Amino acid sequence: MLMFKRLGAEFVGTFWLVLGGCGSAVLAAKFGGDANPLGIGFVGVSLAFGLTVLTGAYALGHISGGHFNPAVSFGLWAGGRFAARDLLPYIVAQVAGAIFAGFILMQIASGNGSFTVDPNAAGAFASNGYGALSPGGYSVAAAFLCEVVMTAMFLVVILGATDPRAPAGFAPIAIGLALTLIHLISIPVTNTSVNPARSTGVALFAGAGAISQLWLFWLAPILGGLLGGYLHRMLNRD
Repeated sequence: MLMFKRLGAEFVGTFWLVLGGCGSAVLAAKFGGDANPLGIGFVGVSLAFGLTVLTGAYALGHISGGHFNPAVSFGLWAGGRFAARDLLPYIVAQVAGAIFAGFILMQIASGNGSFTVDPNAAGAFASNGYGALSPGGYSVAAAFLCEVVMTAMFLVVILGATDPRAPAGFAPIAIGLALTLIHLISIPVTNTSVNPARSTGVALFAGAGAISQLWLFWLAPILGGLLGGYLHRMLNRD
């Protein structure tokens, strides 16, 4: 497949992931408020992220591989499934798609006259954070460990589900369910990143606090992706 088509698929797939996942958190998680709760809550947001990956992988995976995440690209490289020369262009396309999704989401959310973003609030505009910006007040060490472990296991699932020996055609389902589970576990800790592009795409619109903590949501997921890729490679080595 031509590189520009692969990069276009990564842009669109990451756009869909951020718009669907973060959009559910911003627009639907607390809809109706406490007096008339119609919102989808943690479970709904977790499912939304899983469904975006599942549908995006089926729609675009045959074009680009369906990474939609710099940590996944690094993990696939560590697992021997992706060329190092393609890492930078893939990451640029993923981050661009995420930022465009954050921009579109902001335009939609701003259509409600009462919508505001409090840069000092945990999870503002679906951003990720630790300490005062963690939904559950978790420390930087806990947040870092959580993101590393969750991303590593995500890569173990991705690489295992897409292995030639795995049942054909079911990989996006396993991957989408894995991302759903990861969110169910870690939303209280970091608001769940496991994806540097996803974190960047909304942090730029969430204020200085989210931007200042963005380093963790690049470093920890990429480290976790590398660990997951290496672990899969070791377990499957002849």
